[in-house]
Amino acid sequence: MPKSKRAKVVHMSKTTKKGKELTIRLYANIQECIPKYPYIYVFSVHNMRNTYLKDVRTQLSDSRLFFGKTKVMAVALGLSPETEPYPQTSLLTPHLHGSVGLLFSPRPPSAILSYFSTFVPLDFARAGSTASRSFVLPAGMLYSRGGDIPEEEDVPLAHSVEPNLRKLGLPTRLVKGKVELDGEFVVCREGEVLGSGQTTLLKMFGVAMAEFRVGVEAHWERETGKVTVVGIGC
Repeated sequence: MPKSKRAKVVHMSKTTKKGKELTIRLYANIQECIPKYPYIYVFSVHNMRNTYLKDVRTQLSDSRLFFGKTKVMAVALGLSPETEPYPQTSLLTPHLHGSVGLLFSPRPPSAILSYFSTFVPLDFARAGSTASRSFVLPAGMLYSRGGDIPEEEDVPLAHSVEPNLRKLGLPTRLVKGKVELDGEFVVCREGEVLGSGQTTLLKMFGVAMAEFRVGVEAHWERETGKVTVVGIGC
């Protein structure tokens, strides 16, 4: 009688450990980049969005950007003078905590700091973030931007979204195919921690409150071996 394949034993020692492979690759790539680039930057990210991080990679095409496990990046740079691959690279490791990455670049600090200070795209806020301003929907007919722009420049909100608005707690109704709000509705107030319902409404009315920002914490110069703490976080 043939053996059942359902009861087949799989030895874990024979399976591919992708996590370990990625760790080894990250470590090797960082060490390979150190002698190739004159500057290393530790950068921090606020309101992380992969789309905008890809834009940074594209616009800094002459550089290499790593955003992985901070412990692996720290080991690659050296945890002490005895283990650092180049003089003073270990002085960057105390800055490798939180939402940070490494940027290897031929561009000097003045150019990198200038670039990051001007690259601040807006996106829709996520639950748990803080409202950067108040947003209130006025009573009456609802428009697609919820009163953020003049009515003559806006268009009425599509009637198909009215059931979703009611599910989110808005006192709305359809009047001759138009969505009307029975009374003023406060979606959020400045400084308030946003919930999922609030972020859904903000996105529905095109209100972007999340700024994607990159700040430089410190940088290393290969020629001098000097580490400069910048501390321009997000």
